[in-house]
Amino acid sequence: MAFRIALSGLAAATTDLEVTGNNIANSSTTGFKESRAEFADIFASSISDASNATSGQGVRTTKVAQQFRQGSIEFTANNLDLGINGEGFFTMEQPNGDRSYTRAGAFNVDRNGYVVDHTGSRLQIFPPVDADGTSFNTGTTVDLNLPVVSGAPGATSQVTASLNLGAAEDVPTVAFNAASYPPNPLS
Repeated sequence: MAFRIALSGLAAATTDLEVTGNNIANSSTTGFKESRAEFADIFASSISDASNATSGQGVRTTKVAQQFRQGSIEFTANNLDLGINGEGFFTMEQPNGDRSYTRAGAFNVDRNGYVVDHTGSRLQIFPPVDADGTSFNTGTTVDLNLPVVSGAPGATSQVTASLNLGAAEDVPTVAFNAASYPPNPLS
């Protein structure tokens, strides 16, 4: 019986080391959430063994629980990298049409303008209901697509500027006239 108790302890310790090793191996993985091994005592119970002084019969792993504590949000050079502060997941649609959920927010744009992760899964969003994008249809999701062109280019027609000149500088003698800028070389 004592040998079986010792084996259960070795099995539990092995599981704990495996979980710790997995946490260390994935510590630099974007969006990784660590796990924790949880254990429980094993008690023998039978009709003939009904005393309150029954000693434990070993240990067993009850579960490997994923920990959802808030990690640190880090700034990157990629403008499409996103982070979730608090609870929640990014909804992704895999190339085969299956849905998946992740907290890894390392995204980029594919050749068709869709926001994707490193596996090619597309980021899902609630589609806007109105033209100004203030109301959304929360009953469905669609792929996030960034338009390649935002519109036809046009010349700037009006600029409003507010300037502050240094107090130690001389007062300008000539006022700036936008109507005469740039100077007409023919006049």
